[in-house]
Amino acid sequence: MQNTTQQLNDTLISKSLSAADYVPTLDAMLSRTLARIDLKKQQGLRTPDELWIVDHNDVYTLGQAGKEEHILQRTNTPIIKTDRGGQVTWHGHGQLVIYWLFDLESLNWGVRTLVSHAEQAIEDVINDCLGISSSDSTDTNSANISAHARRDAPGVYLYADTSEKQNNTGNVSADASIDNTIMLGKIASLGFKIKHGFSYHGIAINLDCDLSAFNAINPCGYAGMQMLRLSDFVAMHRHTNNGADDSNSDESKINEQILPSLSYEQVTQKLIDNIAKRHAGLIELRAIASK
Repeated sequence: MQNTTQQLNDTLISKSLSAADYVPTLDAMLSRTLARIDLKKQQGLRTPDELWIVDHNDVYTLGQAGKEEHILQRTNTPIIKTDRGGQVTWHGHGQLVIYWLFDLESLNWGVRTLVSHAEQAIEDVINDCLGISSSDSTDTNSANISAHARRDAPGVYLYADTSEKQNNTGNVSADASIDNTIMLGKIASLGFKIKHGFSYHGIAINLDCDLSAFNAINPCGYAGMQMLRLSDFVAMHRHTNNGADDSNSDESKINEQILPSLSYEQVTQKLIDNIAKRHAGLIELRAIASK
């Protein structure tokens, strides 16, 4: 497991973990959170918040109140009970996982604020990627697709516009009403744990992972929920099983000359930048959609 750390600003750092097993990552995340809680309580110290960008080895995780009935089929992939909210989900290569180790009290954020910032950061980045695909190519597969959160079900979902009221790029506006849209499925999940005002766990976005892993579960407890990945709507460099990007391969270079494409790393950086701006108070929350 490789570990690299980057200082984003005075109060936020990022740490990247590749080919990470789930249990030691969870143990390290909890240990760090407890240490920060202790430093704040005992010495009044505010420690920098942390974003952990994780490429997990395959695993199913079952939330604190998760029901095993949502595990439809036992496979060779381990099933780990964990302390986050939510039901069962899958993590693995080609999926972007970001854990938010934030001191919510110091940010003056409540739990709803945290969740809304997480969902809206995902919306921003996915819609930006869909916009890049629409404007940089003649492919119309994503021309009427947009990402939205739902009030009744945490996470971010892709919708297809059924009206002709699209913006001048061909995409549905990120803040447009979704009354005239059809939900295609779920592209990102989230689940947090709050301990003494500190958050950990976080978000998972399907970029170019193998979606068949979700066939063995009811994703997030929803039977029949269609799981989606960004690479089916936006041209992306292939993400290999060891978590590496093959954008330097001859095939990738030829494909990029024909159709501009995004890499796993580019999408990751877009999301880190968006979250860092929200953490610094530079991006305010939009009104939460009614649906």
